[in-house]
Amino acid sequence: MGQSLIFPGQGSQAVGMGQALAHSYDEAKQVFAAVDDALNQNLSALMWDGPEDELTLTENAQPALMAVSMAVVRVLEARGLDIASQASYLAGHSLGEYAALTAGGAIELKDTARLLKLRGQAMQRAVPVGVGAMAALLGLEFDAVVEIAAQATQGDEICGAANDNAKGQVVISGHAVAVARAIDLAKESGAKRAMQLPVSAPFHCALMQPAADEMQAALQDVEIKAPCVPIIANVTAEPVSDAEAIRGLLVEQVTGSVRWRESMIWLAEHDAGDLLELGSGKVLTGMARRIDPRLTAKALNTPEDIDGFLAAE
Repeated sequence: MGQSLIFPGQGSQAVGMGQALAHSYDEAKQVFAAVDDALNQNLSALMWDGPEDELTLTENAQPALMAVSMAVVRVLEARGLDIASQASYLAGHSLGEYAALTAGGAIELKDTARLLKLRGQAMQRAVPVGVGAMAALLGLEFDAVVEIAAQATQGDEICGAANDNAKGQVVISGHAVAVARAIDLAKESGAKRAMQLPVSAPFHCALMQPAADEMQAALQDVEIKAPCVPIIANVTAEPVSDAEAIRGLLVEQVTGSVRWRESMIWLAEHDAGDLLELGSGKVLTGMARRIDPRLTAKALNTPEDIDGFLAAE
């Protein structure tokens, strides 16, 4: 069995992320410089020094998280990792799918940085601050949450299941009033916890259609190649390698559910090997075993993690 590489999404950002990588490895430093250059922004300074509220803005968090993931990828590649021959599959959570595509050679780093900056801006523009909301519902199955979201949708006020993260861990998204109704319904249905998330826009629901339209236009102008290994797409929870199919799925992903639990189960059922989470934090590693006990995962995001992993290989 080989290994599959997975890449984190929004929420994994933290001030200081990637700084130790840049100090320890030239390859990492080059990635951060290339992203700064592509965006004409000193994003690395924001990542390392904050302020946190500015880093958390979706237009900054998205390219920043991708940059940390790609820094780890380039460090590993320089030390012998050949993704084409050694990785079985690639997958990323929401914006992490862009890191997966970049690691697989489907999109150039500079293009990915610009796409994610635009994606963040477009998502923020799609819904005025305060109009939308997201909430995490713990202790209910995905199908039950889909039903609750449907009940909470009334008239023009919509609510949908945005992220199927793990068993009993589903995120909903939509108009703030509809999400509030869904929280009450979830509690009545026996949810262990139901809490609103500190996000600036309602991601992965129909309210993001204006952002999807912007991304469709932007993606038309970007070269996408077939990745060197298949990508498990968020919206289908199945592998994809065709460049034009990937282009379409990235548009669908803006309004569609992130089917992460199903994606990980697919990997477990297809002998995907050990999972390596490359980038900031350990959120996906923590979820992997909860999703399927057949999965083993390891997070690589510090020089110590990387050196330890390489020494054990």
